[in-house]
Amino acid sequence: MYSTSRARNLDDVHGFSWKMESSCSEERQLLVDTCSEERQLLVDTMGSNIINIEDVNLDEQVWSSLRDKAMEEDLTEFEKTGSLYQAGVDKQGRPVIVFIGKWFKPGTVEMEKALLYLIRVLEPISDSDYTVVFFCTRTGAENYISYWNIKDIYMKLPYHYKKNLKSFYIVHPSMWTRLTSWWFTTFMAPAIKQKIHNVYAVTELDAHIKSTQFDIPMFIQEYDMSLHGLRFYQP
Repeated sequence: MYSTSRARNLDDVHGFSWKMESSCSEERQLLVDTCSEERQLLVDTMGSNIINIEDVNLDEQVWSSLRDKAMEEDLTEFEKTGSLYQAGVDKQGRPVIVFIGKWFKPGTVEMEKALLYLIRVLEPISDSDYTVVFFCTRTGAENYISYWNIKDIYMKLPYHYKKNLKSFYIVHPSMWTRLTSWWFTTFMAPAIKQKIHNVYAVTELDAHIKSTQFDIPMFIQEYDMSLHGLRFYQP
């Protein structure tokens, strides 16, 4: 009786284990399928022809006019969002530009003003190498920049801005951000594909950025702690 009961218990354990493994495998496959479907949707919607916009020449006169406008325009309203600023340096001594995605809402700002402010921030440091950190934490649809706006902004920036960008870290990337960056760097700007790095914990930045040199907004720290616990938090 004992042997029979034990055998049944073992069968139950093995059966439960198999179901759990099977369930996990199905969930993993579902995530893969979902991501693949989303990527295919992007390709179907936007096309799959590789057009390297790095090869598009920027008219020098147009750029000069745009740069002058960025230095002269009143961009106080955009500056008040606090979404884009220079903060400290990385481990290689390169200036770091920080972008707080949640504080940027394309529907409430003029994209031209956003471009001009970006130029104003980048222009003093763009002649040498620099790094960008994009905090995607708790962003939603109201914070997403459309693909077409991303393309338009990128095409209006001069070559040396793109060349001297050495690393672009996306902290707490959303599905939308991962898919958009994948599509953009695959079909439009493959030259920067290796510069994009997804970061899933703020502490992972410490290997690359001296994060103590700038204040990380509390909502980002709280979200990070909710994911990884207090053991990663250093006040």
